Parts: sequence; structure tokens; C-alpha cells
Amino acid sequence: MRTDSILLLSFKADSVTSMAKSSTQYVCTECGWTGAKWFGRCPECGQWGTVEEFHQARPSKRSAGSSGSGRTQPSLLSAEAQAQPITQVGMETTNRLSTGFEEFDRVLGGGIVPGSVILIAGEPGIGKSTLLLETAGNIAKNSTKNVLYISGEESQAQIRMRASRVGAVHESLLLAATTDLGTCLSLIEANKPELAIVDSAQTITSQDVDGISGGSTQVREVASALIDVAKTHDIPIMLVGHVTKDGAIAGPRTLEHLVDVVCQFEGDSQTALRMLHAAKNRFGPTDEMGCFDMSGQGIEEVTNPAGLFLSTSEAPVEGTCVTFTVDGHRSLPIEIQALVTNSVLPTPRRNTNGIDANRLAMLAAVLYRHGRVNLLTKDLYVSTIAGGLAKEPGSDLAIVAALASAASSKPIDKTVCAMGEISLTGQVRPVPQLAHRMSEAARLGFTRAVVPAHRSDQRIKAVPGLKVIEVSSLASALDALQLR
Repeated sequence: MRTDSILLLSFKADSVTSMAKSSTQYVCTECGWTGAKWFGRCPECGQWGTVEEFHQARPSKRSAGSSGSGRTQPSLLSAEAQAQPITQVGMETTNRLSTGFEEFDRVLGGGIVPGSVILIAGEPGIGKSTLLLETAGNIAKNSTKNVLYISGEESQAQIRMRASRVGAVHESLLLAATTDLGTCLSLIEANKPELAIVDSAQTITSQDVDGISGGSTQVREVASALIDVAKTHDIPIMLVGHVTKDGAIAGPRTLEHLVDVVCQFEGDSQTALRMLHAAKNRFGPTDEMGCFDMSGQGIEEVTNPAGLFLSTSEAPVEGTCVTFTVDGHRSLPIEIQALVTNSVLPTPRRNTNGIDANRLAMLAAVLYRHGRVNLLTKDLYVSTIAGGLAKEPGSDLAIVAALASAASSKPIDKTVCAMGEISLTGQVRPVPQLAHRMSEAARLGFTRAVVPAHRSDQRIKAVPGLKVIEVSSLASALDALQLR
């Protein structure tokens, strides 16, 4: 009896220890929310039936080389784990790998850092796979090593057809089609390529964890394994990430925290213009933007996007005005076009493209109150060219000028641009990086710029070839543009 009691107590102790080392959590497969209680509806994103059970092992408090108190002995720490003064830490320069696109290299901070993991996210059909396939072809042509392209969405024959269309066929470009994580890791470790591309992170699954393909558990496991092999073998890896209907990256939020660089590939499916933004970059700035042109032959970079957002007509046209927006370190000209017609509806239309509709309604009210231009009973149509965006407040003055020009049938000269934010009181407020905008305007041939008046303790730097007209109110801006 005593022996049985001892065995029973030992079994209970082992069971308690096993339960202490593991915990049960519930994870939302849509947004990555975690909690200790199951819900039919996710408390974070509100989706139904997305909360699943997830078992996670807890690390043991005692490890090899630990003392009885659970603390690691300082004498057993490796040389890399020893703390040292920051002044004694060396700054080794890393040779970055060029993608073959100057716009792509600028967004990444100068190229691809060896051992980094880059996530490229975007809507379906925007051109993520085409961009990365052309990048793989460019690197394969200029490198002595192989470039590995792993696809979980297409077969090798389909990738070969697209590579022929975009001109990315090279002997050093290796293709593989699999959805198994173990196979992906084996291919990367066996070939040790110059660059590895995995398309996409949501289609790769691991046999070691439960969950459906694209779920938070699978995406977290796939990302962790790929990051580990990238850091171990110093191989850069590019991941393609899907997005949800709200534009957020699919999978857990921890995916964006794990990778080194997160790039958003954006654009309007109705136009050929594509924009690449860096939402996160551990090796460079996050305020850079790359411009690309999507065509039947693939993706081409646009080093000078000024011609995309300006019309080709030489004669001045009523209802148009040019402004300059700033995206990162680049200033882009945006031509705003406005059309004002008599309305036959009880509620006049307010249609916009590339401009915030609520901002247009506010500017129409300010234009009536402080500019004495009544557009409240008119149908207003305001748009930009080639999918350009003029949603920053610095575009207010150009929008108002285009509306006043269309209402009065007085065209604005093609060499005049306007930049400024308009407040509800009718004042023209300053915009950031005004000198950078005016320098770009002078480079493109503009001779006059209507800008906000500077404060008494500041002075606007003169730009050769550009006459600066300072205004402090909406009324004075309309007078300077001869629209009243």
C-alpha cells in the first residue's frame, strides 16, 4: 500500500509539473488577439468564429548552467552575451545588395541588408509577385550566386511564363513550388542563395503546429522559422504578405514586429501607377517612396514622376491648378482639376477622386464665407491626374483655386502653383518643407508660387527663377490669382 501511495503521489507531481510547463491560450485567426478565455466573437476585431485554441509551452525556469536560485552564473556567459560600453562596440559596414531598381533601393535605405527579412504587402493583383520576380531576375543576372524563388500559390510552369513576359529568365534563378515549411527551409539551407523569396507567407504551413493555412498560429510559426534561418545563414529573405479587406496585413500583428522591413505596395487598379512605401525599416528611413509603372511587360520604375501627374496641354485651362505634395524626401507635383455645374438635385453632388470628400465640403463652405464665391448650390467634381493623391492639408489652396477658376471661367496660368492650408477662419496657414516644394517647382519650370505668408521671425528662402507671392488669407490668395 505504501509503495502504491508513493507511485500515485509521484504521478500527481509529474502531472502538476507538466501542467505548469504548458498553458492554453485562445488566438483570433483574423487579427491575432490572444486571451485565456474562448469567445464566439473576437473582442478585438468583432469577427465571429475566428477564436481558436492554441497550446504554447512555457520555458523552464531552470536551464543548463543555472544555479539553484534560477539565475545564470555570470562566469558561464559567452563572449557575445557579455555587456560592454557602447563606445567600444564596433560599427561594421555592411555591403547592401542592389535590387536592380533605384526606386526599390531608395525605399529600403540603399539596398537589401544581408540576413534581413523583408515583408512586401499589398492588395491582390497590385503586382507584388511581379515586382519580386523582376527583382530576383535582376539580382540573378548580376550575381555569381543563385536566387531562390519559392511559390506556394503558383506552379513552376506558371512562374516560368510570367518570367518570360517580364524578362526575368536566367540560369541562376531557381524556382520551387511548395507549401510545406520544412521543404522551404531545406531548400534555403541546401542552396544558400543570394536572395530567397517566399510567395506568400499565408500559404506556407508547418506540420509542427495546428491551425489552418493563413491562420495566426501558422503565420507566426512560418515567420519565426524563416527569420531564424535568415539570421543563421546570413541570407536575406523577402516575404509576400496578403492584406485583409480593410487594408491591414493578414495574420497576427506580431508578424510586422518580427520582420525587419515592412513595405506597402499600393496603387489604383484602374491606373498603372504603383507606390512603394516603407512602413517599418530597421536599416533606413520610413519616409521614402518609390514610384513604378505597371504595364504588360512588367513593372518599370519611374525616376521622375512629375510628368505622370501633370497634363500635357500647353494652353491654360479653366478649373485647373497645380500644387506640390511631399512624400518622404520627394516632392511631387499634383494637378487638381475642378468642374462646377448647376445642380438639378435637392442635394448637390460632391464627387472626388484623389481628394477627401469631407475636405471638399469644408473648403466649399469656407470659399463661400470668406471668398464670396457661392458654390453651395452647385455640383462640384474635383479630381487629380493619374491616380495622384492630394489629401494633405497643404493642397487646400490649390483645390480652392481650381474651384474658383471653374466657377468664374478664368484659367490660371500654367506657370503658377499654389501651396497652403486653409483654416475655417479663411486664413492660409504654413505647410511643412515649403522650401523643398518651391525648389521642385522651380526645377519643373514654374515661375510664380502662391504660398502662405511667413512669420515675422522667419524668412522664406529665395529660389532662383521663382517669384514667391505671400498671402495670409483666402481673399488675398484669390486676388493674387486674379479670380475675384
